[in-house]
Amino acid sequence: MNSAMTSRIKLSVAYVLRAARTACGTLPASVHLQHNSYGRQDCLKTGTKHDCSAMDKGRGLIFRQLFEATSSTYTYLLGDLESREAVLIDPVLETVDRDVKLTEELSLSLKVAVNTHCHADHITGTGILKKKLFGCKSAISLHSGAMADIQLSEGDCITFGKHSLVVRETPGHTDGCVTLVLNDQSMAFTGDALLIRGCGRTDFQQGCPQKLYQSVHKKIFTLPGHCLIYPAHDYKGQMVSTVDEERKFNPRLTKTQEEFVEIMDNLNLPKPGKIGMRLSLLILFTYCLY
Repeated sequence: MNSAMTSRIKLSVAYVLRAARTACGTLPASVHLQHNSYGRQDCLKTGTKHDCSAMDKGRGLIFRQLFEATSSTYTYLLGDLESREAVLIDPVLETVDRDVKLTEELSLSLKVAVNTHCHADHITGTGILKKKLFGCKSAISLHSGAMADIQLSEGDCITFGKHSLVVRETPGHTDGCVTLVLNDQSMAFTGDALLIRGCGRTDFQQGCPQKLYQSVHKKIFTLPGHCLIYPAHDYKGQMVSTVDEERKFNPRLTKTQEEFVEIMDNLNLPKPGKIGMRLSLLILFTYCLY
């Protein structure tokens, strides 16, 4: 093989590695050049936004990032490759059938459906999931005021196979917000506390900008810089960030606390479209969760 051909091969390999790093945020120690089963356009059509399971197989983790377009909500499915036990984060009522189908297609046993907080812009699908998938339990923060099989507090673990999600209480958007951190601290599911280049609003539903600032800086920004950030929502087509990126580039949370409070107190945002329905049907919401 001549030197020109060798150089072209090296450039091709480098390109593939860069593409994989862009798609999944990071590369495992042992890289297997496998393509996702979904192309980018197919992901958007099917509601599967981010599929890194081909790369996560090295650590025995199945991972799917799912999307509900009306409320711009991300739902996350994590499963253990060996035991097939799984956890679903922030399910949406309107996409329960999709989530059940995917869980069954992947031969997973859904152990827990967990909400990062009580959402104002959609109704959770947890209650319906429990009826459709035998053995599934609901979980939410003890401080949320909502009913669930499992009431979560700081340091609690949601275990699925050899993996677990560790609870970090991150109030500020609501009193019952939690961030769920994978046990190896490679992924954090931040709910509405930390969004990509943003954060959850603090002007209703027990919101407090001072609490939110402290929560993010003490509970999320203290994670390793390479830790992937997966929020509950995104409105600009972004799917994943890192702790390092948000420390550097988040336009609100790079400010001082005083500046942050000033920003949050003057957003003047309209109320979410479903907030009236949610408040008037609080009993129904609690039923759907529990």
